[in-house]
Order: sequence, then C-alpha cells, then structure tokens
Amino acid sequence: MLSEACERNKGPILEVLRSELATSGSVLELGSGTGQHAVYFAARLPHLTWQPSELGEQLAPLAERIRLEGTANLRAPIALDAREHPWPVAPVDAVFSANTLHIMAWSAVRAFVRGVGGCLAAPGVLCVYGPFRFRGQHTSDSNAQFDGWLKARDPDSGIRDFEALDELTRAQGLVFTADHPMPANNRTLVWRRLPAVA
Repeated sequence: MLSEACERNKGPILEVLRSELATSGSVLELGSGTGQHAVYFAARLPHLTWQPSELGEQLAPLAERIRLEGTANLRAPIALDAREHPWPVAPVDAVFSANTLHIMAWSAVRAFVRGVGGCLAAPGVLCVYGPFRFRGQHTSDSNAQFDGWLKARDPDSGIRDFEALDELTRAQGLVFTADHPMPANNRTLVWRRLPAVA
C-alpha cells in the first residue's frame, strides 16, 4: 500500500535532508509507516545508515517493503514506541520523523522529544516534517480545518505549536536552527545538538 502524501512530499523533503544531514552518518526514523520515505531517502543519501522504526503491530508490512525494495544502507525496521523510556537504540547522528506529532497525544510528543534527547549524539540533528502552528495561529485555513478534523477523531491529537515544541527541545539541549517551508502548508523544522566543548 502506498501513501499518496508520501509520494507527493518525498522530493521536497529529500532536498532539505541533503543539506541538513550532509555531515551525519546515521539516522533513526520515527514512525516510518509504509516505508516509502525510508526506501526513497536511503537510496538517495548513501552516506547515511537509515534505521526505520514503527509500532510493533505495524511492523510487518514495513519490514516486507524494506526487504523487497531496500538498499544496503537501509536497515531492517525495529519496533519502537515513542513513549518507551529509554529508547532501545544506540546513539545516532540524526533523528527524522514525518507526519507523526499531530497524531500523537501531547504526552507522547513530550516522550518523543525526551527520547530524541536520550539517543541523539553531539553534534546531532533533529528534523521533523508536518503541519505546525506558530504563536497560536495556523499557517493556512486548510491546516485549521485539518486540525479540527484531527481533534474530532481524537481529542488528544492536533497540530502542535512550534513554541511548545521548542521549549521541550531546548530542555534536551537542542537549539532551533531552521524552518523550511514545504508544499501543502507543511514545514520541516530543524533542531541541533551542538558539539561538546572540549
């Protein structure tokens, strides 16, 4: 099964990752879903070891796609729930996640950022793709409608405020460095953990 959204956004996201992950060697993807992003990005970013992950009950179809379509630098997916503490992963140079934070409860978003803080090396980079609000405001009418749809389906979900996310990431020692506008009123937000001072 293919996600139409993944097919539409994979090219623009790749262009951001080419620059933001240029000096990274390993990346953990949270919420790999269908695996389309993992397969596409790993093939085009051969300097990266790409580790996909997904909730345990959704792992089988992801594993099958990666087995059939994956490149040598794309690892078999692991079961990972953002709410776990600590995450059962080795340190990585980068963490990437697309279209996940707005479908999680806020408590899971907090756990996601805590997990990133626990596994991200220094230097390290966090790239998050999706819709966001800024200063309490949606960036488009369509995002406001989408937010309403999300909350009607699950009151714990919803488009997240950049400022609240930035507060969580700063508490983990990360510094906000880039806001890349993307198609369909989405963004790729980037935080970095700076190198340790000798």
